[in-house]
Amino acid sequence: MAQAQRAVPEDEAKQPTDQAPTAEAKQEEKKPSIIRRHPFWAALVVLLLIAFGVGAYFVWLIYFHPYESTDDAFVDARSFSLAAKVSGYLDEVSVTDNAHIAAGAVIAKIAPRDYQIAIDQAQAQVESARAAIANAAAQIDVASAAIDEAKARETSSAAALQFAKDEADRQRQLQQGGAGSLQTSQQAESSLRQAQAAHTEAQANISSATKSKVAAEAQRNSAQASLKQAEAQKESADQNLNYTTLTAAQPGRVVKISGAKGQFVEAGQAIAMFVPDEIWVTANFKETQLADMRPGQPVDLTIDAYPDHILRGKIDSVQPGSGTAFSLLPAENATGNYVKVTQRVPVKIVVDQWPKDVSIGPGMSVVPTVTVRPRSQN
Repeated sequence: MAQAQRAVPEDEAKQPTDQAPTAEAKQEEKKPSIIRRHPFWAALVVLLLIAFGVGAYFVWLIYFHPYESTDDAFVDARSFSLAAKVSGYLDEVSVTDNAHIAAGAVIAKIAPRDYQIAIDQAQAQVESARAAIANAAAQIDVASAAIDEAKARETSSAAALQFAKDEADRQRQLQQGGAGSLQTSQQAESSLRQAQAAHTEAQANISSATKSKVAAEAQRNSAQASLKQAEAQKESADQNLNYTTLTAAQPGRVVKISGAKGQFVEAGQAIAMFVPDEIWVTANFKETQLADMRPGQPVDLTIDAYPDHILRGKIDSVQPGSGTAFSLLPAENATGNYVKVTQRVPVKIVVDQWPKDVSIGPGMSVVPTVTVRPRSQN
């Protein structure tokens, strides 16, 4: 019993200890929130968040919203291969790799001896044709003189024929009247026939001389045609000789030289690549970036190889169609499993001034930033 009586006080003693945390919890629940406890700092945080949002909006509006940019851009140019127009052995290669040359500068030379021989042959044909023309002209002059002479003889024979006719008629009348002799009349008839023959011969001589003149004129025409052909061959030979010297049609750089002295090259064989000085930037923008993009808008550019060079330029033109539409194998979207893909459209950008202290060529990566919405409109 004593132990039981002692147990009760122990439970009673423990009861206040178990009830103490519950009271403290209730006390904590009744405490005010941190916002109520620190209203100034809470309001300051809210104001800072609002100011940050407004500032971020204006930063986006000023520094991001007016611009369109892409990393799918590169330096572009109309590069082409330098090819020989005639075949032969290279006598000289006057440039080195990556050398900058001016317009008209000599790039390479082909041995000209064979083409000089062709010029000499063509020149001989020209001179032969000219001699044939001169010979034909002389024959024409001779034929013209022969015609004039034949005409003079024809005139003389016509007069003699008329006299012989009159004489024969007179002697015939005299003989019929008994005043003339038969012999005289026969002589007059004979003279008439001779005069007729002489007149016929004179007319034949005119016809022969005329035909000779026509033949000489035909020879002259043939010689003139031969002269034109010979001159054309001479001009072709001259041109081929000129082709033995390869020159630059415009200023630029020579790259990837494959020709060497002593090498035999065929007509049309490339010996180097040529990059003109006229270069630009081709930027492939997404079609969703073109809404406000127009020719003439300013562009800021950075070259990946030279990030410290900031370039200025402007949009020259926008290609009327996506890049895939003009590729060798354009996309065919008329399929059952069509998936829409945002297309890219090439935009040509011209640079105001390229830097002179660095080497820039086709294929180098560029990052253009186009101002499509001026700040004054925002």
